[in-house]
Amino acid sequence: MRKVEIHKESGFCFGVVNAIQSAEKELAYDEELYCLGDIVHNSQEVSRLQKKGLQTINRQDLNEMRNKKVLLRAHGEPPSTYLTAQLNSIRIIDATCPVVLQLQKKIRKHFRDSNGKATQTVIFGKNGHAEVNGLVGQTDGTAIVIENKSDLEQLNFNLPICLFSQTTMSVNDFQEIVKEIKSRINPGTDFKFYDTICRQVANRIPDIREFASRHDLILFVAGEKSSNGKVLFAECKKANPNSLLITGPDNIRSEWLIDSESVGICGATSTPKWLMEEVAQTVKLLQFPNS
Repeated sequence: MRKVEIHKESGFCFGVVNAIQSAEKELAYDEELYCLGDIVHNSQEVSRLQKKGLQTINRQDLNEMRNKKVLLRAHGEPPSTYLTAQLNSIRIIDATCPVVLQLQKKIRKHFRDSNGKATQTVIFGKNGHAEVNGLVGQTDGTAIVIENKSDLEQLNFNLPICLFSQTTMSVNDFQEIVKEIKSRINPGTDFKFYDTICRQVANRIPDIREFASRHDLILFVAGEKSSNGKVLFAECKKANPNSLLITGPDNIRSEWLIDSESVGICGATSTPKWLMEEVAQTVKLLQFPNS
């Protein structure tokens, strides 16, 4: 009989749990609640909350709204969002992850302290990602975003550099960026760096590697927009080349299971447990299609 196991440590991180609980609490007594952007990078969970009354809006919608209630998701927002809300009499339900909030404060303090100095504030992260947009906003849009070593060409290695990281990036990749900057910066030029990666993501890596290595097949469940999903899936793939990235049970093909006596199911910090359970159930039904 095929073994099907869900990774116990996979699923929502604290920040996502807090945002969803905040939304559900508001919706319990008020049917009108808006969220600036998808509350979580998982379309199935977004759809579940939409059925409860949560409406996703974009920045243009926010600019045109008046006297509404808007939830800010865990990714955080730039100062301009709060200003718009104040001007438009919008009540903010702030569900920014505490880890992201602390990072925003650290970047904002550095920016203010270095105001007028030729210091380059650099953020290692995904360009255009919601969290990164909020971080860049702490520097009045002046921070330089780098995704990989090739982006380092944007930097002036004769000027001081202060490096931060998006909370969901790979620790190893961050260390490689630090190493590369150290090798290229002009001797005597100041280089400060802060490992601001959330350990709720980073600490899952050793465990998820071990989990992946124990199974014949890994089904990693994550939304297409999930940044940490890409990071964690890459780690699964390293530990077990027979790892597949899916968004839900509809993606599963029966031929994948033919030679797999043990199937492991895991996911991102934005993947709900109920979705992984649906994937597990689908795998079991494919095992016994006539039952």
